Amino acid sequence: MGVRQALKSLDAFPRAEEHLLQKTQSGALVSVIGLTIMATLFLHELRYYITTYTVHQMSVDLKRGETLPIHINMTFPSLPCDVLSVDAIDMSGKHEVDLDTNIWKLRLNKYGQIIGTEYLSDLVEKGHEHHEHEDGKGHHEESSEKTHGHGFDETAQKMIKKVKQALENGEGCRVYGVLDVQRVAGNFHISVHGLNIFVAQMIFEGAMHVNVSHVIHDLSFGPKYPGLHNPLDGTARILQGASGIFKYYIKIVPTEYRYISKEVLPTNQFSVTEYFSPMNEYDRSWPAVYFLYDLSPITVTIREERRSFLHFVTRLCAVLGGTFALTGMLDRWMYRLLETIPKPNPRSVLR
Repeated sequence: MGVRQALKSLDAFPRAEEHLLQKTQSGALVSVIGLTIMATLFLHELRYYITTYTVHQMSVDLKRGETLPIHINMTFPSLPCDVLSVDAIDMSGKHEVDLDTNIWKLRLNKYGQIIGTEYLSDLVEKGHEHHEHEDGKGHHEESSEKTHGHGFDETAQKMIKKVKQALENGEGCRVYGVLDVQRVAGNFHISVHGLNIFVAQMIFEGAMHVNVSHVIHDLSFGPKYPGLHNPLDGTARILQGASGIFKYYIKIVPTEYRYISKEVLPTNQFSVTEYFSPMNEYDRSWPAVYFLYDLSPITVTIREERRSFLHFVTRLCAVLGGTFALTGMLDRWMYRLLETIPKPNPRSVLR
């Protein structure tokens, strides 16, 4: 009996007799409010426990010999597809033709509706020794020699007529697909550089009339992961009565996203700065849109993690226990407040 009495003396939750308990309307109101608050906080804590969070880590990039995928989706509302070309130049010193590409051009009318599709096979990757192509003169000077010596053939004349008609109709072009380039610094650009210089002069009557207005729907360097924001998505640069060269300087950061399921997604994120150089009538270069990219030597690892169950239980006890204690204090204060209010005398009411 002594041990049982000693255990009872340790009871922190003594019970009162049923007939000694007094239930009030104010206590019922506080109880309902307290239960509502506790249920809401429980659901919030449960959701907080179920959802994952990300941890970022940085390390030196050790990847070698891999290709860099470039996803392009752009619209040129003022240039027909026949005059647009995509060129890629890197710093590896290689000169390759017919890269592993998957680029398409969609012909658009002046309302932005698709009226035709064309596969783009004129992508050429040139080495660093041909880097003068960046100033817009490489293709034009090379092809001008052929035209100067042979004149316009029937094919060129048909193309000039076709492109002029497309310009009168307000045709545009949407370029989309994937470029697979070497994992080194370089650039790719979309322009009219693929045209013979005399053909370009006949079509546009000078570089000042080449409108490189564009809308970037999507530009990325790998698959997307949750929370990724590509800064150029949705960018629109519309020129009115002017022309020039757009240059986007891109810093690519190699990234690995590790899901909670241990799946690893290799990709890249990037930052960008923009520069626009307006054209004047004395410039020898032709308008273009350049994307000059460089890779960071640091790779970022983003890892999904879930909070531990003990962490969830600790937060749950703190929230529910705090709410229970607060409602108990509120009930006592309300009870004492109501007790201080004088009650009407029944006898005086009868009189």
